[in-house]
Amino acid sequence: MSDRLNRIYTRSGDKGTTGLADGRRVEKYHPRIEALGDIDELNSSLGVLIAELGPDDALQSFLPGLQHDLFDLGGELAMVDAQYWVLDAAATRTLEQQLDNLNAELPALREFILPGGNRVSALCQQSRSLCRRAERRLVELAQLESVNPHALSYINRLSDLLFVCARVLARRDGGQELYWQARNKR
Repeated sequence: MSDRLNRIYTRSGDKGTTGLADGRRVEKYHPRIEALGDIDELNSSLGVLIAELGPDDALQSFLPGLQHDLFDLGGELAMVDAQYWVLDAAATRTLEQQLDNLNAELPALREFILPGGNRVSALCQQSRSLCRRAERRLVELAQLESVNPHALSYINRLSDLLFVCARVLARRDGGQELYWQARNKR
């Protein structure tokens, strides 16, 4: 494998622009860069969650793959090329299968759930909320420029999967989910 970067800094972004893979330079606050940043933040958050789980944890069977998918999505956003769409309908179906498998083990949801229960569940809920923000950015970008429609479905389903993962994690080792209570009922 050849070196991808031989120097980390280029100084080319010192004036508030950044380069896309096609060579164009855009402002660092461009909607495409905002979406890329939110995907990157979500990926970092997932990395923290994964690091908190034991190596034999059942969620380790698919969570690291999500990080690779998010990196692929970042590549799609950087390329600005409909010929370079990596995520497809099959990627979303895979999330749905994982979601259905995990959700089948959980009781029906009767109340809103607060983030928490334990550290890993709270970290998972944090990733879910970052995923929702990334989704909003992708939707905003799609109003302005071409975005892979499968990426929109994928990121929407990913937040659902992270919600269910958080429910699973909250119930571990005799733990429980934190249910919201209206102010007048507390």
